[in-house]
Amino acid sequence: MTFGFIGTGNMGGALARAAAKTEVQVRLANRTAAKAESLAKELSCRAVTVEEAAQCEYVFLGVKPQMMAQLLAQIAPVLKQRTDSFTLVSMAAGLTMEQIRRMAGDDYPVIRMMPNTPVAVGSGIILYDATENVTHEAMAGFVYGLSHAGLLNRLPEALIDAGCAVAGCGPAYAAMFMEALADGAVVCGLPRDKAMTYAAQMLLGTAKLLLETGKHPGQLKDEVCSPGGSTIAGVDALEAAGFRGAVMSAVDAAYRRTKELGK
Repeated sequence: MTFGFIGTGNMGGALARAAAKTEVQVRLANRTAAKAESLAKELSCRAVTVEEAAQCEYVFLGVKPQMMAQLLAQIAPVLKQRTDSFTLVSMAAGLTMEQIRRMAGDDYPVIRMMPNTPVAVGSGIILYDATENVTHEAMAGFVYGLSHAGLLNRLPEALIDAGCAVAGCGPAYAAMFMEALADGAVVCGLPRDKAMTYAAQMLLGTAKLLLETGKHPGQLKDEVCSPGGSTIAGVDALEAAGFRGAVMSAVDAAYRRTKELGK
């Protein structure tokens, strides 16, 4: 199989790194050729032109939503001339599979995916759905090629934007929370390097505890909060500051903005 990545930014590059850990042949194209060439050297694969990447079995469209129409117009002649089977893979926020088809000029097989940045370390989430003409074999190849990225979870397209508001945007919120935890510890006298390590490991461990035990996060919180103790005092301070409401509003704001990007 060949995976052609058009766009080797943070997300495209992270996915290419995951694919390179399998038997997939990776091809890289980028508007700035030197960027693709640098990554290709790192991954021991080939840097190619955009048109050459569009000849791969899976064509990953790693550009921003507002640049998608221009990219698809550029590769449309290449796609039109192809007689072999291929699948377009979009990771553009807000753009539906039907919009991708219209921009590309035909009812091509399309997989819509929304990854998050932890795919770079093999612990990400990839939400995806596909048009009706993506074959079982093509879907299996897609899942295999990105199996080193983390969890792949199929989700009806109508729910992908909501899922992205948590899984896709969430790493930014988690990073802000880690930074704030570390800053608080520094205020209390802890060296910054240790504060950051403790905050990150705590979040990693708590997430693993939730996933492996299946416990509700409220239960995990209650198990740490002793009556009249230090943890419940901290929880009280978070509630007084509107912590939960702020997080819910952030997810909702991200969801609404994603919808706007697709218009």
